[in-house]
Amino acid sequence: MAQRKTRKMRKGGGKSTREGGTLAQRARQRVSESTLKAAKASLARARNIGDGARRVIHPDSLGTPHISLIRAPDKPFRRSRNENLIRVASYNVHRWAGVNGRGKPNFDRAADVIADLDADVIALQEVLRPFETTYGLEEFAQELGLHVAFASNRVHRRGELGNAILSRFPITSVSVLDLFSSRIERRCALAAGVNTGSGIFGVVATHLSLVDRTRHRQVEMLLEHPQWNAGPAVLVGDMNAWRDCKASRNLEDTLHRHNNVDWPPTFPSSRPILALDRIYASGAKVVSVKAYISQAARRASDHLPVVANIRIGSGT
Repeated sequence: MAQRKTRKMRKGGGKSTREGGTLAQRARQRVSESTLKAAKASLARARNIGDGARRVIHPDSLGTPHISLIRAPDKPFRRSRNENLIRVASYNVHRWAGVNGRGKPNFDRAADVIADLDADVIALQEVLRPFETTYGLEEFAQELGLHVAFASNRVHRRGELGNAILSRFPITSVSVLDLFSSRIERRCALAAGVNTGSGIFGVVATHLSLVDRTRHRQVEMLLEHPQWNAGPAVLVGDMNAWRDCKASRNLEDTLHRHNNVDWPPTFPSSRPILALDRIYASGAKVVSVKAYISQAARRASDHLPVVANIRIGSGT
C-alpha cells in the first residue's frame, strides 16, 4: 500500500512537471518574433560594449606617459621679487571644460585665472592639449614669458591629456615618472629642475589616484624620486586625499608642510569643502599656503587653485 501511494505521488509529480513544461512552451510561443529579435540585439550590444570597454582599459592600449612639449619663451619674464622666496601654484584645470566638465573646452577662461595667480612656478593637472587648435598652452606660455613642459598621460578624444609645468625660471631638466598601477586610471608625475639664479629648484607635479591603496603606492614611488636628494624641491598637485589616509600621512611625515593644521579646501570650486590640491616641500619651507578664490576661478574649473610661498636658501 505504501509503495502504491509513493508511485502515485511520483506519477502526480511527473504530471505537474509535464504541465509546467507545457505552460513554459506556451509562454514562449506567445512571445512575438520581433520581441525575441529585440532581446537578442540588446544582448549583442551589451557584449559589444563590454568588449569595447575591455579594449579601452587594457594597459597595452593606453600607451606610456611621455614628454610631449617643452619650450622656452622668446621673451622670458623678468622676476623682481626676493630670490629666496618662490611663489608656487597648483591648479586642476578640468580639461578647460569649466565646473561641470561637460562643455566644450574654453582655454581662455582658465588662462585668465592662471595669469592672475602671478606665480613663479605653476603645476597644472588635467591639461588638455587639443590635436587641432589655433591657440593653446604653448602660445599662452609665450605670451606670459613662461617656460613650459607638458607630459601626456593618455589620449583623450579631443587631444592629449596630462600634466604641465609653467615656470618663470629656465627649465634645465625634465623627466616623467609613470605612476600607472590601475587598469582604469592612467597617472604620472612630471618632474623638472628650474634654475632660480641661485641654484636648481625641483618641481614634481602630479595627479594621484582616487583609490586609497593605489595612491599610497604612488606616493611611495614619488618619495623614491632622485629629485628629493638634488636640492630644494616641491611636490605639487591634485593629491585626491579627500580624507586622512596612508598616502597623506606618508607625505606629511616625510616632506614639509605649512604649520596650519588644515589644508585650504579647493573642491568643489563653487563651495569648496575638500582639500585635494596641496603643496609639499623638501629642503625648503612652506611659508604660507592658501586657496585662490575669485568669481573667475569658481567658473573656470571644478577645482580652485592653491598658492604657496616657498622659502629656499638660508633660514629654511
